[in-house]
Amino acid sequence: MAINWTEAQIEEVVASVIRSLKPERAESCDSWSAESYGGRRLIGVFADMNEAIEAASRGYKAVRAMTLEEREKVIANIRTLCREEAPKMAALGVAETKMGRVDHKTAKHILVADKTPGTADIRSEAKTGDFGLTLTEMAPFGVVGSITPSTNPSETVICNSIGMIAAGNGVVFNPHPNAIATSNYAVDLVNRASAMAGGPEVLVASVVKPTLETADVMYKHPNIRLLVCTGGPGVVKSVLSSGKKAIGAGAGNPPVIVDDTADVKKAGKDIIDGCSFDNNLPCIAEKEVFAFDSIADELIGAMEENGAYRISRALADKLAEIVLVDKKNPKTGVTSKIVNRDCVGRDARVILEKVGIHVGDNVRCIICETDFEHPFVQHELMMPILPIVRVKNIDEAIELAVKAEHGCRHTAHMHSKNIDNLTRFARAVETTIFVKNAPSYAGIGFGGEGHTTFTIAGPTGEGLTSAKSFTRQRRCVMSESFRII
Repeated sequence: MAINWTEAQIEEVVASVIRSLKPERAESCDSWSAESYGGRRLIGVFADMNEAIEAASRGYKAVRAMTLEEREKVIANIRTLCREEAPKMAALGVAETKMGRVDHKTAKHILVADKTPGTADIRSEAKTGDFGLTLTEMAPFGVVGSITPSTNPSETVICNSIGMIAAGNGVVFNPHPNAIATSNYAVDLVNRASAMAGGPEVLVASVVKPTLETADVMYKHPNIRLLVCTGGPGVVKSVLSSGKKAIGAGAGNPPVIVDDTADVKKAGKDIIDGCSFDNNLPCIAEKEVFAFDSIADELIGAMEENGAYRISRALADKLAEIVLVDKKNPKTGVTSKIVNRDCVGRDARVILEKVGIHVGDNVRCIICETDFEHPFVQHELMMPILPIVRVKNIDEAIELAVKAEHGCRHTAHMHSKNIDNLTRFARAVETTIFVKNAPSYAGIGFGGEGHTTFTIAGPTGEGLTSAKSFTRQRRCVMSESFRII
């Protein structure tokens, strides 16, 4: 993850994708779109959402006719293509969205390929007793409608596809409007992998131009039996209001506590590594730090040694006016702060230039000391800016960290060797993921144990989703038979 990609290098990777598809076409990212690359139409991308759903419905029927072994062959091909084309999808994602880092997005795609559970995640249960045998199996829903984000566009499409196909479903996607081309490239990859394994040509589907209207068609279509949304509060709320079974993966504002028993130097490195990963786009990434006053100076020093650039409080206030902008709600007339999309997922160097500071690519993160009420603490920025709040003791740290998390119950982090402190914070914050003494990305299996996912369903309770999350239980009862003991 040490490679720093320049814009010229990103453009060259994008151009190489286009040349590999049709050499005579143009050689910049202007030549790829939501429905084609280099003149080759993407498989499974339709002009109309109804057509996409019908194609996904046919894909579902084809998956149901497959054996588990055949289904796993398709998934194995998806993993292979995902590894092979990880740098291409990473470069396409950065070029289209202007967010994140190519090296980190490449690592995320490889993580998806290696650690997304397949059919082994689907397990049956049997119970026998005096009255016979009861078998419980995990069955597919049918066609899943999936809303995907711009922050992890192709990663989410591929991760969800593996899990949903492993569960026996068909899938139709409504990608984020700012990442259509990258998302649809991933849809095409899944379909290419299916065809290579003898599966249906269109196993998953999407649309050329996803909108609120195409999403509404998805919500209401009778063939859609399950909705899965990975995105911001607004779109998650709309999915949960659809009247259908829904899985919602919402936003977070993960706090970090560093107490006086921590390995402070390691904590400083881990926090910067996690906070700067893909320029803070992952929802699990460290967003604000609560450090014991007794170790705060040492912690800040360790952060600076690992690529952090410290700015003054006055400069932090100035920067806050740039990265957060006012937006008026047309219905209520209330004005609130939202993140400036031109800053989300951008390099620390680029953000610092907006306040007249010029640094090299070695600077990965901007740090600053603030009070608890500062906008940097209260808002999920999704950019490599990390506020640090000094606290006196564990009581104050936990109280403020829980408040800063805003009840999202998404992710929290702590660096400590005090088991009592770790336990108290974990119980108080009630997050889906709680990472101890490691960078945030350990929570999704990157340098930590456990499977990976980019759909972390806190609001609806599924947690780190996997194939079994996209199934429903079916029971078969054989009375007074098949008990052999």
